[in-house]
Amino acid sequence: MDKKLSTRRAFLTALGSGTAALAAGRAMAATDDPAIRAMIEQTQRSSFGQNFDSASRTIHMPKSSLPTLSPSTVDTTQVAVGQYEQIVARGGWPMVPPMDRLRIGNRHPTVSVLRQRLAAGGDLDPAAGGGDVFDSYVEAAMKRFQARHGMNVDGVLRREAFDALNISAPIRLAQLKLNVNRLRDLTSHLSERFVMCNIPAAQIEAVEDGVAVSRHIAVVGKTDRQSPLIDSKIVEVNFNPYWTVPASLIRKDLIPKMQKYPNYLAENKIRIFDSKGTEYQANQIDWHTDQATHFMFKQDPGALNSLGVVRINFPNNDQVYMHDTPSKNLFGDDFRFDSSGCVRVQNVRELVAWLLKDNPGWSRHEIDDVIRSGARKDVRLTQPVPVHWVYVTAWATPDGVVQFRDDIYGRDGLGLVVKPPPSPEAEAEQAEDASNRKMANDAH
Repeated sequence: MDKKLSTRRAFLTALGSGTAALAAGRAMAATDDPAIRAMIEQTQRSSFGQNFDSASRTIHMPKSSLPTLSPSTVDTTQVAVGQYEQIVARGGWPMVPPMDRLRIGNRHPTVSVLRQRLAAGGDLDPAAGGGDVFDSYVEAAMKRFQARHGMNVDGVLRREAFDALNISAPIRLAQLKLNVNRLRDLTSHLSERFVMCNIPAAQIEAVEDGVAVSRHIAVVGKTDRQSPLIDSKIVEVNFNPYWTVPASLIRKDLIPKMQKYPNYLAENKIRIFDSKGTEYQANQIDWHTDQATHFMFKQDPGALNSLGVVRINFPNNDQVYMHDTPSKNLFGDDFRFDSSGCVRVQNVRELVAWLLKDNPGWSRHEIDDVIRSGARKDVRLTQPVPVHWVYVTAWATPDGVVQFRDDIYGRDGLGLVVKPPPSPEAEAEQAEDASNRKMANDAH
């Protein structure tokens, strides 16, 4: 215990000097720093170029080995509270006027305000100068801002970034204060080995001995089908699972789809059974009534299965679990709130290999073999692994970098409303409406 306390004191002393520099605004985004590359590689969503000014090497970025849940995170988040109290006392930061996308090489009056905003938040060194040109310094600072807010890191200023930039400093301070208490509760009972899913971040961490040994992008529950908070233990892994459609989805999803697409069940290899196990055909069900709710719908294992090739099970009252998915494209989205409550896991085989490392005969090679075979196989973990689904929207990891995520379910109570991006269909309709308005205006 004495050794741990000594280590934490030494860490906080070192942090104080580093964060003081950040608070003074001496930060520049180090786009060629190994820590940044590690962060981007672990998300597998983007990459940095190497053509940025060498003066941008004075900023810390989140390191891939530091877990979100740890006693040190409580300490550093408390330090961040002090930093943001100073920012608020200095008047916060300016609002950035919204406009179309800005990227490197653009010249626009908004860039001058953007520079002030990024400097106030510690993402841009004031010594980088002013002006209305979106240069490499601004692009690098935008990349750091995007990384701290869980966005796709490309340095382009889009609507999502505008929204985050224009959340006031007092609101960010309130978020940090709220989440310090959450983190204190969450880190009071951690095991040496556990899995964490931070719902607002849509990210999973496998943690062992205080190190995040792997991170996985996740897809979590929609705003109207929220993923619950969970404290349980992972006890089983199912390879090539069947998927039984939850009763709640039969009425919400399955019946409307069958009304619109009568071949939906056949095309997705979903079979129908009654309570006695007798199989029925789709044309035996009246899809314009609630008759379907009295049947069980079971999807065969395979490439189309909604659970993908793996399901990770743990006891819970909400009947949720973690699983693979055939819809891998969703992992590349900024807005990854698309499930009905369960959590989809990117690179799930890596997580499963870590979970089963104490199970003899279940190396990564054996895992790949059973998945490739298509055979159904259930494996009980030799040592159950604690799993925590948590709701943390603001924190500072032990490297001292402050991170924020959208309050997607509105649980912070700070009045932040997150609007999901429009669907492709809605975007098409908007484009058509705009075209029709233009034609009407031209006609007049």
